[in-house]
Amino acid sequence: MASSGLVRTRDGWIAGVCAGLARRFGVSPFLVRLLFVLSCVLPGPQVLIYLAMWIVIPKET
Repeated sequence: MASSGLVRTRDGWIAGVCAGLARRFGVSPFLVRLLFVLSCVLPGPQVLIYLAMWIVIPKET
């Protein structure tokens, strides 16, 4: 497991992107998920960014 890099976690709800971001920055996964869901009510490419991160960020081994 990469200790300082950004990886998608296995314990994520959908793809592990929010949980991976939370682990990398030392915050609660619930907080990251909540902020993502709340940001989806605003106009913008949030879902496309999430999908891109799902593809680009490696899964933890």
